[in-house]
Amino acid sequence: MITHTAKKVYYSSPLVVIIMESGVEVRFPITENPRLARGTPAQLNNVEVSPFGLHWPDLDEDLSFEGLWRGDFGQAQKLSEC
Repeated sequence: MITHTAKKVYYSSPLVVIIMESGVEVRFPITENPRLARGTPAQLNNVEVSPFGLHWPDLDEDLSFEGLWRGDFGQAQKLSEC
């Protein structure tokens, strides 16, 4: 269980960068997620942070911190598991 929250989230081509309050940094390429991969820089930087994860309202995408810690960056992996 993640006990700290994101302090800052931003898009820096080609990565989404998440800086946690603890100082831990998580980065992943947007190509790992089909919805994020179709986003513009403005859409990718419009991200809402909750205690549980991230939400991109313009792209209708949600990622949990728990999933991110496991290396699950969204739909690309789910589709490959089918």
